[in-house]
Amino acid sequence: MDFIQTTKAVGLAATLAVATGTGALAQDRDGWPDNFTVGTASQGGTYFAYGSGWANLVAESLGLSGGAEVTGGPTQNMALVHTGDVAFGMTTMGPAAEALAGNSPLAPGVPLDNVRAIFPMYQTPFSITTLSSSGITSISEIPAGSRIGFGPSGSTSDTYFPRMLETLGVDFERRNGGWSDLGGQLQDGLLDVIAFAAGIPIPAVSQLEVQTDVNIVDFNSEELATILETFPVSEFVIQPGTYQSLDREAQAVAMWNFAVASADLSDDFVYEVVKTVMENHDRMMEIHKASRSTVPENYIYNQVLKWHPGAVRWFEENGFDIPDELEG
Repeated sequence: MDFIQTTKAVGLAATLAVATGTGALAQDRDGWPDNFTVGTASQGGTYFAYGSGWANLVAESLGLSGGAEVTGGPTQNMALVHTGDVAFGMTTMGPAAEALAGNSPLAPGVPLDNVRAIFPMYQTPFSITTLSSSGITSISEIPAGSRIGFGPSGSTSDTYFPRMLETLGVDFERRNGGWSDLGGQLQDGLLDVIAFAAGIPIPAVSQLEVQTDVNIVDFNSEELATILETFPVSEFVIQPGTYQSLDREAQAVAMWNFAVASADLSDDFVYEVVKTVMENHDRMMEIHKASRSTVPENYIYNQVLKWHPGAVRWFEENGFDIPDELEG
């Protein structure tokens, strides 16, 4: 499979949108694109499922052709949106801050600043999965030299999780790949551990636990304190029942995710995209359970990216004040 693979979701025809009374096509669409693409991440991960879903929702609601692209995740999405290779993308705040500062591994020394925030998505927990047969039930039990899958190269997980485990004294062999592929390697005994950074429930884990017994490994209190002090993350609890295998609270850490857009996109177009996502929470929940956090109140967790003017308009019309220094 090519590293970037496009999956198109064709929107409703203009005549159908008018007939169904959406009103979206009654507007002046000067400057709108004929189609759009959302940069996501690897198949089997939450980004791809979530991103494909909101791309389809927007395409259908606005009567456009739109869809998702498989990418390397947040770091590459910042680069693709900055250059205009995709209209929209999704990113976590850590990689976003590094990209804006010119510290992206994909473009060292080049500030990727043509990117704007458009709406809050959800938190990305950092969680660890092993096979029950491995006997690994805690981070301290991960044997030296373990083969650990960290997701696609350059992803949020690959950027931060190795550093976290090194900080906790874990010795490992680093492996990369798409989440679905890594899940298969874990099941086949080619990996010992997968260190996920993805919205929960992670499709690859849900699929894996249907086929075999797995352990969801969490951070103990000492490990948690160390990670919170060292990295730009917050405390997060994975609730019982999130996975069939989880009958207790599992302590994790998390980073916030935001949808982003090219600064060059039409203000009116971005306004309608934000309106569609923010005002259709029930539809978003059908796309992925992580959408429980895709609500406008969570706009406050963006302290890094400037907001697109079209997004600023929607949020301020609905009573949410965007700080002046973050208006794009």
